[in-house]
Amino acid sequence: MTKENLKYHQQDKKSYNKKIFIGSIVATLVAATPFVFYLYEYVPDSQEWETIFGTYRSSEYGSANVAMWVLAMKVIPLLLSLIWFFTCRHWWYHALLVPITMFSYQCVVALNFDARYLDVADIIWLLPIMALVFPSIYLIRAKMFNKINNADKTLEELEEEFKIKPKGLWGKITQYF
Repeated sequence: MTKENLKYHQQDKKSYNKKIFIGSIVATLVAATPFVFYLYEYVPDSQEWETIFGTYRSSEYGSANVAMWVLAMKVIPLLLSLIWFFTCRHWWYHALLVPITMFSYQCVVALNFDARYLDVADIIWLLPIMALVFPSIYLIRAKMFNKINNADKTLEELEEEFKIKPKGLWGKITQYF
């Protein structure tokens, strides 16, 4: 092995080891989500809960245990959505920003306002995000579509290309099933 090949091999091995390490952390986080969810059971069933970060007072839930249960129901999907977003290799991964925004908003509402306004007007807060994400996903899809196919084809020609044209009576029947 030459010096250049040895150097490249060592860099490739470091890159591989880094990917394995990061993958192991992600897999551990995903596998640990049931345990993280059930951490709420260690919260006392009282209105006030003393922690190292301060005192949590649950006014609407009546119990800090119930408040942390509600929070866990929002944090776990947020965590899994974030992992999915950062590890997804598909072109549509930006669509995951919508549920991430929704779960983030729900976490903030669950912590700050207790139960009064939980899950009431989430869609209103999501509309600006969806107004940005949906057109951008469509534009990405359109750019990919143009690269895959010839740019000089019309939309009708592309639709005609993707149509399934059954041959014979049996082909027409099986097209619908």
